[in-house]
Amino acid sequence: MQPLHNLYLSLGSNMGNRFEHLQNAVNALFEEVGSVEKISSVYETPAMGFDGDPFLNCGIWMQTDLKPLKVLKIILGIEKAMGRERNTSKTYTSRPIDIDIIFIDNLIVESKKLTVPHPEMQKRKFVLQPLAEVNPHLVHPVFEKNIIKVLAECEDSSKLQKQSKWLSNPMKDYNISQYNYIAIEGNIGAGKTSLATKIANDFNAKLILERFKDNPFLPKFYEDASRYAFPLEMSFLADRYQQLVDDITQFDLFKESVIADYDVNKSLIFAGITLPEEEYALYKKLFQVMHKDVPKPDRYIYLYQNTDRLLENIKKRGRKYEQSIEASYLQKLNAGYLEFIKNQHSENIKIIDISELDFLKKRADYLCILKEIIS
Repeated sequence: MQPLHNLYLSLGSNMGNRFEHLQNAVNALFEEVGSVEKISSVYETPAMGFDGDPFLNCGIWMQTDLKPLKVLKIILGIEKAMGRERNTSKTYTSRPIDIDIIFIDNLIVESKKLTVPHPEMQKRKFVLQPLAEVNPHLVHPVFEKNIIKVLAECEDSSKLQKQSKWLSNPMKDYNISQYNYIAIEGNIGAGKTSLATKIANDFNAKLILERFKDNPFLPKFYEDASRYAFPLEMSFLADRYQQLVDDITQFDLFKESVIADYDVNKSLIFAGITLPEEEYALYKKLFQVMHKDVPKPDRYIYLYQNTDRLLENIKKRGRKYEQSIEASYLQKLNAGYLEFIKNQHSENIKIIDISELDFLKKRADYLCILKEIIS
């Protein structure tokens, strides 16, 4: 996954329904750029540098995995779609929407297309006040001054009038926090770890990731399945149990959201495929004794991907010991998961077909999956 960047934007409008323009811009930024961490109050301010109607301004703090120039391209597209016509001269004019990039992390960018931090921000109270509100700990990477100090030293004498009406954060329409414990499951290469990590980052949830990398039997299993199946499944059984006990007991499931990239029942599903009948019977008894008191997820998501896509993903991520996995094994695992799901008779289980989706590269696909999870 790409690293997340903290993105700070200043939004303004002085044409038409100004508040509606700001809200539409925030919604579009959420849909195309990333998660909205915080939105400032809305302030009315006089037009600066030209004669025009007063502006409504706000600042927003976002997180995105997009690169700066990609963010800029999307912002320009949003402005254009909302009726903004940029003139070639450097004179200021009225506009339905204005979106300026102020900070991206502590980056200093100077290019023909983009300058960060915004070169005029220190002169504009309507930029500084909202950003100081969303994050008072911001530090200007060039001036090496806290945003509060930059605001205090600003010579702009214009009056800012705080509005009583607040913009709505579109994140609230994706209320993942209604579920205290979500398990993201799927076949090998389905993308469950990537999705669980992305959701946890966006919604400030606690993340539990399976510790498969530390299992010494896993590479050996793919070389000689019949010999190493039982020690592999037993080691996974013990480790998954210990991890869930250690991690879940740290959290208050009534107050915190937990996202895991596996459910304990995967142990039974895999063991049912890899172990002979007598070993599986013993394994099942041990599983039932160990996991009878482990909390169960109140939302179980199974990510379905077709076998060709799974093999493509496995090849792409390049784990050497996985390259010998055959299509027939993946098909057996999928059948095992679907059989388990069929026997649960629970409304909290949802199968989401992501065979044609790419939630890491296409934010629209990611938001589509979120809607499925909460529906």
